[in-house]
Amino acid sequence: QLQLVETGGGLVQPGGSLRLSCTASGSTLDYYVIGWFRQAPGKEREGVSCISSGGGSTKYAVSVKGRFTISRDNAKKTVYLQMISLKPEDTDIYYCAAGGIYSLRSNSYNYWGQGTQVTVSS
Repeated sequence: QLQLVETGGGLVQPGGSLRLSCTASGSTLDYYVIGWFRQAPGKEREGVSCISSGGGSTKYAVSVKGRFTISRDNAKKTVYLQMISLKPEDTDIYYCAAGGIYSLRSNSYNYWGQGTQVTVSS
């Protein structure tokens, strides 16, 4: 059974940077599309970015394009989300997920991590 764990969240000032990691256990990541999502209490889960199984294709939400970069290292079973120029509206719980469809829709993913809090505030 594939399990995902997100790390790297925290408190950062506006304009700052964070790198989130999503590390897998229990199975290889090689065949999965990996997505990053975010959600605040009471709000819908938003697709932030996704990356194809081989890493050759990436997709971003309009709200983060140019500021966030997704990458993966299948040998380390880890997917990264590098976030720069962070804004207060980026404050959310960030989740990674694994699935078989290259999409920013949450219902395309079968396995989810527990999430990591990102707070952007001065």
